Formats: sequence, structure tokens, C-alpha cells
Amino acid sequence: MRIGVISDTHDLLRPQAVEALRGVDHILHAGDICGTAVLRGLGEIARLDAVRGNNDRGEWASEIPESAALQFGEVAIYMLHDLSQFDLDPAAGGFQVVISGHSHRPLIETRDSVLYLNPGSAGPRRFTLPIALGILEISGADVHAELRMLAV
Repeated sequence: MRIGVISDTHDLLRPQAVEALRGVDHILHAGDICGTAVLRGLGEIARLDAVRGNNDRGEWASEIPESAALQFGEVAIYMLHDLSQFDLDPAAGGFQVVISGHSHRPLIETRDSVLYLNPGSAGPRRFTLPIALGILEISGADVHAELRMLAV
């Protein structure tokens, strides 16, 4: 199973992001969506789950959860926008993957056998940070993560 992971679009769904996500089985958006057009666009590509970021406000955003626990086969994923608000031990909670956004800094890191993925920002450029998204490949209990820098 291939899962596209995107964050911090800030109401901009770049054509490069759409192209990079084509063919995924599922999309996860880690917050700071900033508008329903992004959700509609991503939903046309694959099934979508999203969490609310600190910039997601208004009636449309109130229906989006602040965090999500998701299961893909044998792999449990916890997703939230701001990792600094993460207040549980993911390994003790049975999570193999933690997905977050907020920093706009793409990152793949393993800590205490838990994979942490921040896909970076696929929205407007912030400072000199890259425009990026992530891909998770899940096979059984195995998870592989990669970052894709988008040419813009």
C-alpha cells in the first residue's frame, strides 16, 4: 500500500504535488490545510484523512479532528499537526508511525523503533525550506518512508 503524506498546504494545492500523489492508495494531510479546495482536490486523487492545524479555522475546519489514529493493515499510525503537542508514548500505544507537520521542515527519523515523518510543506515556500511531501510504503508490518522534493 502506498500512502501520500502532505502537510502545510496553506490553501495551495500545487500541480507538482498532485502529480507526485497520483497512484497512491490513500492520502494523509497533517494540517494547515487552510481551505476546502485543497481537501476536494486531494479527495479526487485518493481516499483522504486529515487533521486540523493551527491555521485551520472556521466552520469547515471544526469538523476536522486535531489528531487521528489510523490503521493500515498491520501498521498503526498516529497523526497530528504539531509534534510538540504529542503527549503519549507511541510505542506503548502500539503506533509504528507518527506523522506531523507544522515546522515546514521535511524529516524522517526513527526513535525507539517508531518512525517519525514530517513531510514538510507542499504549500507556499517559507524562508529557504524545500517544497516537499512524503510517501509511505506499507507491506505487512514493514513501513518505508521517503521524502519527495517538488520542483517548483
